[in-house]
Amino acid sequence: MNNILITHREETIVTVILNRPEKLNALNKELWGGVGQVMNDLSADRSLRCIVLCGAGGKAFSSGADISEFETERSNREEARIYGELIHKAMRAIRDCRHPVIAMIQGVCVGGGLELACMCDLRICGESSRFGVPVNRIGITMAYPEIKALIDLVGRATALEILLEGRVFDSQEAKAKGLVTRVVPDNRVKEKTYLSARRISEGAPLANRLHKKFAYRLLEAQPLTSEELDEGYKIVGTEDHKEGYRAFLKKTKPRFKGR
Repeated sequence: MNNILITHREETIVTVILNRPEKLNALNKELWGGVGQVMNDLSADRSLRCIVLCGAGGKAFSSGADISEFETERSNREEARIYGELIHKAMRAIRDCRHPVIAMIQGVCVGGGLELACMCDLRICGESSRFGVPVNRIGITMAYPEIKALIDLVGRATALEILLEGRVFDSQEAKAKGLVTRVVPDNRVKEKTYLSARRISEGAPLANRLHKKFAYRLLEAQPLTSEELDEGYKIVGTEDHKEGYRAFLKKTKPRFKGR
């Protein structure tokens, strides 16, 4: 992908970097496709425990869609539909990833960039970060799946405020709206994000994966089946379960293996 998407692994944590700093990490067709592919590949790797998604350069998580592609890749309804499905696949790949995903947000996080961040499980940003979805300024809409993700995160009224006004707002307002998990000083975004990632990685991965799965399942309208209700008990008797309670009783640090 011409290095527009970079992955870096350190022990059980992988960092996925949107690498178009000269374009404020604007999302083009190649990058959308790459995000979907990489996240699916990482989800299949059971040795991982956490993923950090960020933008290169420190000035932007992502400035949103690469508008220079509109005439060549999204100039009519059919092209827009094909392009939109690529976006949906990337979004689903983040949401359905078995591992917890943290968005590390520095600088601008708007439009498609905010859509990506909304699919992550946690969002940690710097004080100077800026947010918004000003797509009505360029005559396009956020699609149903992305609007649903936004509503799930902040509620219908706030989602409509963000979409209808099209404002770009600061990190404190983003925190008040529920868009971000944590606001930290700009010079400590990386430190605090990886501190969170390490905390996640030190927990039992089977438990973390099930908690993520359960949280998203509860957003669906269908009643839980008896099999689903029973799923949480399957972790009892696993090696990690035994390691966890035995380490607690011995007052030692557990060494989870994910099985």
